[in-house]
Amino acid sequence: MNTVLVSGAARGLGLAISRRLIGDGYKVIGFGRTHTDEFAELERGGKAIFEEFDLANLEDIQPFVYKLNKTHGPIFGLVNNAAIARDGVLATLHASDIASMLTVNLEATILLTKYASRPMLVRRQGRIITISSIIATTGFSGLSVYAATKAALEGFTRSLSRELGRVNVTVNCVAPGYMETDMTAALDGDKLDSIRRRTSLGLPEPEDAAGAVAYLLSENARKITGTVITVDGGSTA
Repeated sequence: MNTVLVSGAARGLGLAISRRLIGDGYKVIGFGRTHTDEFAELERGGKAIFEEFDLANLEDIQPFVYKLNKTHGPIFGLVNNAAIARDGVLATLHASDIASMLTVNLEATILLTKYASRPMLVRRQGRIITISSIIATTGFSGLSVYAATKAALEGFTRSLSRELGRVNVTVNCVAPGYMETDMTAALDGDKLDSIRRRTSLGLPEPEDAAGAVAYLLSENARKITGTVITVDGGSTA
């Protein structure tokens, strides 16, 4: 049974990804700042484990990943899902909010990928999937820093795919549009209504993006790397 590490696994898209991967036969090690009853339900089946960890603690990422590999065996797949979004005009956005998004969304994701990829290099197999966003390419008023972190991760993914392809490790992104999650609910009504009007298929559910993650982890995607799969209900068509 292949083991997949999922960040931000306890709610929203991370929870949907964890649920889908368990259904597909993977063992999921989920982590985040807070455990939830919903993830606890997944643990009862014996194929999921939750670890409390805050990605803002950059210096703890290396020992954390080392502990997971030692305790649960080598990691086959990594899903970088955890992210922070602070909605606000850049001119008035607090410096601490900018710093937290850069730290968690970008720097922590790069470090987590660095250490999780090491056992993949040794085994010469693995999958790395990072959750981006359509905002990385379309932009959105009030989310400039969040967009910057996601665009950076797409560039990171393309370059890393060239490094790791020679050892049979694929590196890809999934870029969801706005979905019915806690993050979307935080937007004001006018913004969300505008998004809904231009989405021809309707807002995707977290399960739709989870399906794209499952595909990229599968054997069917063994020759796909350095790409971004968009799941947005047609809003960027």
